[in-house]
Amino acid sequence: MPTHLVVGAGAIGTPLVRRLAERGDIVRVATRRGTVISGAAPFTLDAKDAAALTSAAHGADTIVVCSNPPYPAWGVEWPAITTALIETAATTGAGIVLMGNLYGHGPVSEPMTEHTPLVSAEGKGRVRADSWTRLLAAADRGVRAVEVRASDYFGPGAGRNAHLGSDFFGPLVAGRTAHAVGDVTQPHAWAYLPDVVSTLVAAIDRDEWGRAWLTPHATHASRVEIAEEARRRYGLTGRVRPWNPLLWAGLTRTVPFLREVRAMQYQFDSPFVVDSSESERLLGIGPTSWPEALDATITATRDAARRP
Repeated sequence: MPTHLVVGAGAIGTPLVRRLAERGDIVRVATRRGTVISGAAPFTLDAKDAAALTSAAHGADTIVVCSNPPYPAWGVEWPAITTALIETAATTGAGIVLMGNLYGHGPVSEPMTEHTPLVSAEGKGRVRADSWTRLLAAADRGVRAVEVRASDYFGPGAGRNAHLGSDFFGPLVAGRTAHAVGDVTQPHAWAYLPDVVSTLVAAIDRDEWGRAWLTPHATHASRVEIAEEARRRYGLTGRVRPWNPLLWAGLTRTVPFLREVRAMQYQFDSPFVVDSSESERLLGIGPTSWPEALDATITATRDAARRP
């Protein structure tokens, strides 16, 4: 029976822990607050603490990294987390499955694949690319690692900060205007959260290291197209508009998180699409149908709106 240490219990880590526990695996979950999830043993630790991480990972087959420090702290947090992961994996022999994103590629002019170079010049993109490069370079110490990469995720549990999270669908359901970053008419890859989890599980189960996998993406529709489909299918009256440029400029000067979001705005000002056909073929996975994913997301949004 395989044993996994899942680091982080957010929008991805929590459903991953549940999925692994439901199939009978032994699961430990490590967070700063000692988050308790049914079916998993909780550990309270800072992922930068190599000794604590090594203790929690003792006897584990895999360490699945789903943590996501605040944007402004990435330059400090991720290098330290990567150092601790390398020390832990070298000591315990556990394989690392790193939940990543597409920031490391930088601006692109064609669909991204598992082999698209990591050439970002943006700060957060360089941080993530450097972490992956360091994990690969640690192979001479016996460190085994894979990275699962996804574009922006959506679905029940996505939260407010996701570009297709509650701050997007909530206003649509309420008949208001959802304000969005960048050009809302451009195609963009959107990963449904259960598909992200399925990709992580498939990567855990496949004994192949030193490479990247891409999650399937449920749609590459623009946010205008998504809002229009939501109106047609569910009778919603809300709309989506880009942020007023002057207001957006003011917000990004004063709010550190939004300043970091603005640095990634290139992802929304031109097509940002993914070709995950290699990962789908080799891992035996595929995307949830867009209608099914949208139905679940709208239902969850409506349910949340009814709660006091």
